[in-house]
Amino acid sequence: MLKQKKKVLVLCTGNSARSILAEYLINHHLGDRWQAFSAGVDPSTPNPLALRILMEMGISPKGAKSKSIDEFHNQEIFDLVITVCDHAKETCPVFHKPVETVHINIEDPKPPDDASEQIALGVFRKTARAVIDEVIGFLVDK
Repeated sequence: MLKQKKKVLVLCTGNSARSILAEYLINHHLGDRWQAFSAGVDPSTPNPLALRILMEMGISPKGAKSKSIDEFHNQEIFDLVITVCDHAKETCPVFHKPVETVHINIEDPKPPDDASEQIALGVFRKTARAVIDEVIGFLVDK
């Protein structure tokens, strides 16, 4: 009998980098057990450097878009909500169905304005590594 995947929502402010990286990395590494979604409390657009890092890792970011928490707020499908930034933690809405919420703060990948492309990519690689180590590391044991 097939075991049903658990569903996780990863929430941050803009749904442009950290939460999108988490969504795609979870689905890639733990897709046999978890189905990940991502959203932002104030969504913007996917950061091209985040998408590029996914491609470097062999993960297609096709269809990536920033989504609002409003798209998911009334759904009762999640087993877990993970906030990856302090702002999302502070503004995370209460879901109708009680759902476990965990905060795993991932540093915002903000390279200096004058950073070279290689330095900027390095910052995003560090963020992707933090997502793997901390978020996926947490989910492995759930």
